[in-house]
Amino acid sequence: MTIPRTICLGFLAMITVGTFLLILPFSTQDGTWTDPITALFTATSAVCVTGLAVVDTGSYFSGVGQFFVLALFQLGGLGYMTTTTFMLLLVRRKFNLRHKIAIQQAFDRPGLEKSSFVIRSIIATALIFELTGFFLLLLVFVPDQGWNQGLWLALFHSVSAWNNAGFSLFSDSLMGYQSSIGLIMIISGLIVLGGIGQPVIFELYLWLRDRFQYKHEKLTFSLNFKVVTSTTLFLLILGTIAFFFVEVNNANILGNLSFRDKLLNAWFQSVTTRTAGFNTIDIGKMTAAGLFMTIAFMFIGASPGGTGGGMKTTTFRVLANCTKAILQGKEEVYLYQRQVPLNLILKATAVLVGSVTTVIISTILIAITDPQVPFIQLLFEVVSAFATVGLSTGITASLSALGKLILVATMFIGRVGIIAFMATLLGDPRPSHIRYPEENLLVG
Repeated sequence: MTIPRTICLGFLAMITVGTFLLILPFSTQDGTWTDPITALFTATSAVCVTGLAVVDTGSYFSGVGQFFVLALFQLGGLGYMTTTTFMLLLVRRKFNLRHKIAIQQAFDRPGLEKSSFVIRSIIATALIFELTGFFLLLLVFVPDQGWNQGLWLALFHSVSAWNNAGFSLFSDSLMGYQSSIGLIMIISGLIVLGGIGQPVIFELYLWLRDRFQYKHEKLTFSLNFKVVTSTTLFLLILGTIAFFFVEVNNANILGNLSFRDKLLNAWFQSVTTRTAGFNTIDIGKMTAAGLFMTIAFMFIGASPGGTGGGMKTTTFRVLANCTKAILQGKEEVYLYQRQVPLNLILKATAVLVGSVTTVIISTILIAITDPQVPFIQLLFEVVSAFATVGLSTGITASLSALGKLILVATMFIGRVGIIAFMATLLGDPRPSHIRYPEENLLVG
């Protein structure tokens, strides 16, 4: 039982339990049993913090069922290793070497020390920002919905946004609030902070603490921090500008909005495309250019250590700098005056190849099971599932049972990570001491 297999089986266990709970009659509004495929799809989408849905979460599930969905994407956002390790801390069990190695591999840490501190800080960070989002969203939902409904809406959407889950209790997601600058900025902040990951947030906290305490030896930001923050900022700005100009004349999207609301919704679309899944516009009415651009941003996704999926910003940046190095005739890849190790370049390449292969296979299979779906919508749905985004053009519920099961498998692979999934199938790598002679071949 390798670490990747433990993680994959842990996610499968959470999905199985969630499916069983959502099938039961008390989880639905009308008190009937839920269709097993519907329950499986919803549980997988929640645990994999995707947000794709075959039924309207707010009207189909009862309050108990909605709570189960919230619990599933909270556990899924934290991750299996975080959840199980935190349970060990609660019962005061000490970590053995296997636990420490599992945490190291799950969070890609350089060492084994301070494992319990890592878990505590992840839990604390999530609770702090979710509670902050909850209190801020009360100012938006309570005046509109009253205290009883407003409290539940604020809690549900705060947890969903922080975990980049994309689940909403409104049938049209957040389209009813497309002119609410308060809601859009609160949800956007939770999505971005949840997506960049706890290591980056904690590093920023340490830097601010040193600044306020006037320490002479101030923290130097790590390469991971610099790459994640700069790439995230670049993609957010680029996405806002691109969505604004592509959809500004589309009367069904931005065309009939004021200039302020056009910028506001272009910004939110740029944010939510990065694995969040909320929408303030009708995705199905976007232009072909807008849909394909959304696919590209979804495929890149969030950052390592965050609650989002996708290829990851760091993978994108490493591959981009590899291309830059080749164009400049260099044999080494540099990021912020630091040389990128060869093993990271190989890992980034493997992630790209594995991700593209998964998307291609899933798209072909659903094209066979549901040939009536237009290709651009089919590709959009598959990339949204793999990158655990949750945006949809509205075809999810109309897919065949086999098509839905393929999306379930795609969401699962995207959540556990393509490298971990392949390691689960192949087992631990076996190092070889054999070295073969080099020989050139034509590439490109």
